[in-house]
Amino acid sequence: WSADAAPDTVKVGTYVMSIHDINFHDQEYTARLWLWFLYKNKNFDFGKQLDVTNAKSIDQAQPLDDSLEGKQWSMLKMKCTMKENWNVLDFPFDKQHLKIQVENSLFDKSQLIFTPDQAGSKFDSDETLAGWTIHNFKVGVVDNYYETGFGDSRKGHTNQTFSAFVIEMDIDRNAWGLFLKIFIGMYIAFLISMLSFAPHPEELEPRFGLPVGGLFAAVGNKYIIDSILPESASFTLVDSLHAITFFTIFAILVASAICLKLHDGGDGEKAKKFNHWSARAIAVAYALINIALVVLAIAK
Repeated sequence: WSADAAPDTVKVGTYVMSIHDINFHDQEYTARLWLWFLYKNKNFDFGKQLDVTNAKSIDQAQPLDDSLEGKQWSMLKMKCTMKENWNVLDFPFDKQHLKIQVENSLFDKSQLIFTPDQAGSKFDSDETLAGWTIHNFKVGVVDNYYETGFGDSRKGHTNQTFSAFVIEMDIDRNAWGLFLKIFIGMYIAFLISMLSFAPHPEELEPRFGLPVGGLFAAVGNKYIIDSILPESASFTLVDSLHAITFFTIFAILVASAICLKLHDGGDGEKAKKFNHWSARAIAVAYALINIALVVLAIAK
């Protein structure tokens, strides 16, 4: 190969058979796909030189090599465990963008340039991703710049740019069933706490015992949900809904304490009225805040 020679063009396409095993906690998913390459340069060996740059592991079958219209034709069937920084701000109403990036690990852009097979690249619509909807599937080519010469200290070799074939798609979750499954414990905990408004103000045990029990149940529910999600420094929808529940249960305890003080002060009628209206105000406020947070998450 001459330094003055034009880079060889490789036409590359894909057929994505399935996306599955989505794992939020381990920040990964699995993709099964076919890749094919049409090229003239016999030095290219995609069975040995192929790299999926954002994959944790690659299970690659033996390439199927043939010729087509005077060009080399190579097909690869692959199973890749992909790493993914999931966006869980609006979980479970989250929308995710998946990207698979393919390069030749040996030849940089000065020697090899990918061109996408737009017409032939598809995903298998029959292999639906359970609980998700796939849309905006597309393929393209980008330049992947590395700020290193990979040990080559010669002048002009301090960095390298590789042509990369990119497979992209958006996935949206069908979330209402999952939402009810993971948050029903929290809402039951809130309802148990609201039952403390039913007894008379002087009945200390149910007035304070029920909200405290509800608080422990809500905390337990949050630990269960957090165990399936990656760590996040941002305040997510899960955090917001649980925080509102915690503060609401605290408000119930404060209302019970005020009712008890009014009753002990000899103003039983005023205690009953405060109990009546505080129960309604807390229930309405909790419902409206929850609805607003969920609607905002869906609208994003």
